[in-house]
Amino acid sequence: MIDLEALKKIREQVALAGREITLVGATKTQSKAIVDEFMGVAPDFELGENRVQELLDKYDSSYKWHFIGRLQRNKVKSIIDKVVLIHSLDRIELADEIERQASKQRKVQNCLVEINIGDEASKGGVAPEKVEEFILSLKNHSHIKIEGIMSVLPNVDTAELEALYDKLDDIFDRVKKIQQSNVDVKYLSAGMSGDYEVALRHKSNILRLGKVIFGERS
Repeated sequence: MIDLEALKKIREQVALAGREITLVGATKTQSKAIVDEFMGVAPDFELGENRVQELLDKYDSSYKWHFIGRLQRNKVKSIIDKVVLIHSLDRIELADEIERQASKQRKVQNCLVEINIGDEASKGGVAPEKVEEFILSLKNHSHIKIEGIMSVLPNVDTAELEALYDKLDDIFDRVKKIQQSNVDVKYLSAGMSGDYEVALRHKSNILRLGKVIFGERS
């Protein structure tokens, strides 16, 4: 069930942030019927999917889709023509495959570099100190455009979370300065249902919201 009151509150908080923010409804485990219902009441949102098969099952070309989960190389070809933004580029082998598949489609695939800001072994992402080096290593990937960075922040207390967001803000400012033909940094994708209010106090301008809108996942 879609929480209309939560949607209203999110929109009010975003308006108070005073900057342009892309709202992404995270549709993991939601049915296509729920997705269609959601887009009927939230046409200002785009859609984000964590799993390739779920994206294919729900895909509708009239919506803007983001891929926000861990992406396996052998699944790139299935989504390359369907997503406006891949949030989880974090290794050269994946970049090579995105480059190969985007070249076949004669498109430039917009991507974000995922950062493992909390240094968590269970999560993907580039180490914070290696982000610039990784982006520079992609200079010959002409069918990829790096449009920013993404992170999934750990479940920690507010003070520690604020410190990690400060660190993420600093990285965002640094990567904006990279001069490279396939780099045009404008997005910081951070902030999910449990921490989006903290993200709004920082520099995030893409929020990925699931549970707060759709309720607990089945």
